[in-house]
Amino acid sequence: MTRAEGAYLFDADGNRYIDYFGSWGPMILGHAFPEVVEAIEQAARDSASFGASIKAEGDLAELVMACYPVVERMRFVNSGTEATMSAIRLARAATGRKLIVKFEGCYHGHSDGLLVKAGSGVATLGIPGSAGVPEEIARLTLALPFNDVPALEAAFAAHPDEIAAVIVEPVVGNAGCILPVEGYLQKLRSITAQHGTLLIVDEVMTGFRIALGGALELFSLDADLVTLGKILGGGVPCGAFGGKRRFMELLAPLGPVYQAGTLSGNPLAMAAGIATVGYLGAHAAEVYPRLERTSRAVAEGVAAEAAQASVLITLNRVGSMWTWFFTGESVINYDDAARSDTAAFGRFHRAMLDAGVWLPPSQFEAMFLGLAHGDAEVAATIKAAREAFATATV
Repeated sequence: MTRAEGAYLFDADGNRYIDYFGSWGPMILGHAFPEVVEAIEQAARDSASFGASIKAEGDLAELVMACYPVVERMRFVNSGTEATMSAIRLARAATGRKLIVKFEGCYHGHSDGLLVKAGSGVATLGIPGSAGVPEEIARLTLALPFNDVPALEAAFAAHPDEIAAVIVEPVVGNAGCILPVEGYLQKLRSITAQHGTLLIVDEVMTGFRIALGGALELFSLDADLVTLGKILGGGVPCGAFGGKRRFMELLAPLGPVYQAGTLSGNPLAMAAGIATVGYLGAHAAEVYPRLERTSRAVAEGVAAEAAQASVLITLNRVGSMWTWFFTGESVINYDDAARSDTAAFGRFHRAMLDAGVWLPPSQFEAMFLGLAHGDAEVAATIKAAREAFATATV
């Protein structure tokens, strides 16, 4: 790619694509959104890095905390991977325990202990984990099926007083878009509270995406710690973790848990984040209904074309985040997603690419759109899908 603007990407050969990647989620306002570009340019004039605290960190933190009341204290890092890694360390320190529960197909970054059955690129490549992760570390992670309450209860019964944290993508986005069944997230909250285990809600993908306050707002969910990224930085590398004061104050220099990063709270990231989250907050009443309408139109429009062509597709969607699974069955966990016809998805992806529509290159990834997408982009996407489904290759 050479540049992007609004809803479109442009490659080195001069081709233009309607973008349903959004840089894997951050570009909710569209590429090169003027207010974000201006904020980055202004910040760069004053230096790209100081190695010291700046006012903008507090300004962005206030915006985040207004959206996430559970975040009583927070700390900026440089990526979602750093955020989840730091939250896990904090949970282990707070509980004095070692084991972590995650869910099959959920991706929480590429730190060693979280690459167990991690979905995303690992699932796309068909490998169970990653080389270089010692078995001793992998054994400290219990991977459970998503949306399976009995499996969760069995894990706690088998490991009483051993589980430091449960970390979850409240809407799975790295095995494709998989929603929680009714009551499942609330069960996570109740069983962790019962066992003195911290609940870490990974909102790197869902944060500011499915609601201004993310999944915690949409599902009325409480959490001990929350991790954020992607939209938080407005397209510039940025992450954060935060939560209840009693846990966050275990971080040095107030407590014994060390965490640091030279470029954390980087001025360019803070400027882009303030412009992006600030805009979303100021225009939430307009932004989220508009994203919902546009997403429904394109996601359901393509699914309708598949049905017309007798192509089996299951659509999972929440707000401006969705996946077309090439299967006729419901998808509520990673095993369901893995039964999709990935070869058919691949052919569909190629046909859409040739028609100028840029989709995530894996059946196991969610799609996103932003405010720059409108009726013209929806119509062009549905037309491209109709033509793709009409061919014998799909």
